Amino acid sequence: MAKTNAANERIKRDYFLYLRDAKRMSEKSIDQVAAAIASFEASTGGKDFRLFHIEQARSFKRRLIETPSDETGKPLAHATVYARLKIMKAFFQWLAGRSGFRRIAYDDAGYFNLAANETRIANAKRPKPTPSLEQIRHVLRTMPHGTDIQKRNRALIAFAILTGGRDDAIASLSLKHIDFNARTAFFDARHVRTKFRKTFTTWFFPDIAPAP
Repeated sequence: MAKTNAANERIKRDYFLYLRDAKRMSEKSIDQVAAAIASFEASTGGKDFRLFHIEQARSFKRRLIETPSDETGKPLAHATVYARLKIMKAFFQWLAGRSGFRRIAYDDAGYFNLAANETRIANAKRPKPTPSLEQIRHVLRTMPHGTDIQKRNRALIAFAILTGGRDDAIASLSLKHIDFNARTAFFDARHVRTKFRKTFTTWFFPDIAPAP
């Protein structure tokens, strides 16, 4: 475990403030940045960021590529490696030229880049399997609904497919956001945890018949 470096902690605090107030990043995104930077510090043994050398970037990159996932035991996905390296590249580009970090050249951050082929793999768009409407109807028909909790669970699945809402957004909705006559759900970002805090209305999907 890397030892805590007071100077690093101070500059990280400034960076997180910059991300929050200037870049308008969410706390969840900043947490991901913090985790990536902590991983980099672990790879250097907690060395001061002011002593950054391109070999640290190269070593960190190799370590990410070779590190197995805690969940699968397999190497980290290219997309995961790419995302973490992109975070570190942005961080050191921000550091470059700041007072006390003059020895870090802006282009040094480029050593966090993946190879071109690996970058293409990481950024490739792949189709995600989704259940068909008939499969969802089957789930609704076969779900137990004898208790209030079971009825609630069944209703949540039905509501998700009716509106297309995300899990966290649906969990934060209130009855006041539902218009049963107009068959709409109003995802008001003032109260609902929508992605990127966007406000929008969805209409109930017309092709879903109530489960018998």
